Amino acid sequence: MKADAILRVTEVLRKRLEAALVSSGMPGTVFVGPLDDAEASGAALVLFLYRIVPNASLRNREHRPPSNVAPPISYQNSLPLDLYYLITVGTTSEATEETPLRWLGYAIQAIQAAPDLVGSDVGQETVHVTLEPLSTEEASRIWALFPTANYRTSVAYLATPVWLDPPDVLPLAARVVDDQLLAGSRIGEVAS
Repeated sequence: MKADAILRVTEVLRKRLEAALVSSGMPGTVFVGPLDDAEASGAALVLFLYRIVPNASLRNREHRPPSNVAPPISYQNSLPLDLYYLITVGTTSEATEETPLRWLGYAIQAIQAAPDLVGSDVGQETVHVTLEPLSTEEASRIWALFPTANYRTSVAYLATPVWLDPPDVLPLAARVVDDQLLAGSRIGEVAS
């Protein structure tokens, strides 16, 4: 994917969460951004990208995106990323947590039922989304970023791999058509 890969994956995930809310009969919006943002008020769920790290197992590999083009495209120096998201219940005017917890349940169910983000919205790539367990300490560190926000029930997800490709494809080397070894002569001269 290109430089907008992080945005594209985030948008596809947001749409998946909103579709889950609509199909549940409890339509609501999904706000993308910090938990303490004033615009998050009234959203059913908040999707916050809290961590981006290189994927250690894919880091030194070339990236060959799915393509019907011959010869296949191969990117050198692509950066595979792991994106860590926090999905948090939104705020409501209700005194109970029942509705927000239902929203969160439908979101988790939708991601578990179809954990792969695929298609043209993610550059024909496959990005796998999995539940990421958070310890109490890790959750506390994330929430410490927002001292004015009250803690709300949250779950973390990992989306991987998200490839950031270089802006240009390096040209492929010419095909080998002759495999002669010319020893002891200058290139271009063939010994008789």
